[in-house]
Amino acid sequence: MKRLTKLKKILIIDFGSQFTQLIARRIREIGVFSEIVSHKGLSKLDQKELFGIILSGGPLNVYQDKKIKFNKNIFNLTCPILGICFGHQMISKFYGGKVKSSKTREFGFANIKKIKNSLLTKNFFNKKNTNDVWMSHADHVTKIPRNFKKIASTKDSKFTIIENFKLKRFGVQFHPEVTHTINGSQIFKNFLFLICKIKKKWNIASQKNRLIQDIKNKVQNDKVICALSGGVDSSVVALLINKAIKKNLICIMVDTGLMRKNEFKYTYKIFKKKYKLNVILIDASNMFLSRLKNVFNPEKKRKIIGNLFVRIFEKESKKFKKIKYLAQGTLYPDVIESLSKVGKTSVTIKSHHNVGGLPKKMKLKLLEPLSELFKDEVRLLGKELNVPEAFLNRHPFPGPGLAIRLLGCVNEKNIKILRKADSIFINLIKEEGLYDKIWQAFCVLLPVNTVGVMGDNRTYEKICVLRAVTSIDGMTAETYKFNDEFIKRCANEIINRVPGINRVCYDITSKPPGTIEFE
Repeated sequence: MKRLTKLKKILIIDFGSQFTQLIARRIREIGVFSEIVSHKGLSKLDQKELFGIILSGGPLNVYQDKKIKFNKNIFNLTCPILGICFGHQMISKFYGGKVKSSKTREFGFANIKKIKNSLLTKNFFNKKNTNDVWMSHADHVTKIPRNFKKIASTKDSKFTIIENFKLKRFGVQFHPEVTHTINGSQIFKNFLFLICKIKKKWNIASQKNRLIQDIKNKVQNDKVICALSGGVDSSVVALLINKAIKKNLICIMVDTGLMRKNEFKYTYKIFKKKYKLNVILIDASNMFLSRLKNVFNPEKKRKIIGNLFVRIFEKESKKFKKIKYLAQGTLYPDVIESLSKVGKTSVTIKSHHNVGGLPKKMKLKLLEPLSELFKDEVRLLGKELNVPEAFLNRHPFPGPGLAIRLLGCVNEKNIKILRKADSIFINLIKEEGLYDKIWQAFCVLLPVNTVGVMGDNRTYEKICVLRAVTSIDGMTAETYKFNDEFIKRCANEIINRVPGINRVCYDITSKPPGTIEFE
């Protein structure tokens, strides 16, 4: 990945972790500028540009030297370096410590105990000098380098936090960037302000101006087609680009037949009448349903949908002059689940229709101004653009729509069943005043039938799964804890009002190990 700027920064070196961008996000929300670069092809570093360096986690082993293309000259720099998980092991190995595969792996929560005081851990531990942290590793440090100190340990990881304060080298085996780690941001605050001695200068308002200017510089006098779905992401993109190029923006809304109830009409009304944008409507529902017929594989669904979207936009672009760009509301969680944007070392979790699902050859260039931001940052950016609070707080809705919440066969009958069930669930959540407390809630229709009894008659109908999670950034998520009576009410309402469903379940799986969506 190309360097973004020569501004003085925290440089994050990515080794393929699924959480690398979370590190950048934590630092940005603290008020410090950060930049991610891949460990592959890392060129010369200018000491004057750096406050400090953070080494990310990753799926590799520190002894896989052929796969780890890493400029070890960074350790000759005098700026502070913090290693996280794999980065922690890299620091240990480079300075003479030992790293081995552990007989007892640590995945999930672990209790950490303080051994010695450190600036890195100031105000991090509780009154008992312990804390709960999030682990994700199979290797661990078995011997620390000479002149390094052991700061904290867990039951299965003796050297969980280490440091050499003279060299300003620090390592933590856990993931402070993940919200599961209690008070994890304190580790970053201490590293930034006490060790790197940085002052807060970064904020979302400055990013708004930078993004608008970047769009102006890139697009110039050309025109842009914006894929407007009505979700928060595409909406903010449309308004951001409108600020930059005004009349040269053309928004296209494609009715895929896979939207939520009344979604299409609601979105069109807001952007056409309230924001006065140039919005074109295209009904492609028959096309999408036809292409998705008898397609069961979720990756194939996403790629079909991604291809169809692009081909539709390319066809529409021919009706206008000087159209070079297709704008999308792609966020960084989409990117890192589809591929590793900064090095391609991480494992693909799933393709997104607007990232990994796009065709290899496109006639239009992509314009994705939000691709380095998380959902909560996009909402803050939306506030800067005067988007109404009620609109910004809408739950995320995937671009492929109900197609990826309809497991198995996508057809009009099943879509109608799912759309009605989903509408009932969301409306009940709103009635209870819970909507704004939940990050995302939705229904899923499983491709299996179960036996039931209704009115003394045997039924053989589908299972509906309810899903509701809390999250900050979409990278990790926990199940929302409804009371039992509410879940029962939802189940009764759906079964009684939606023909085709005779059983309702509630998904209690967190992310990880699951994803928020099912497909």
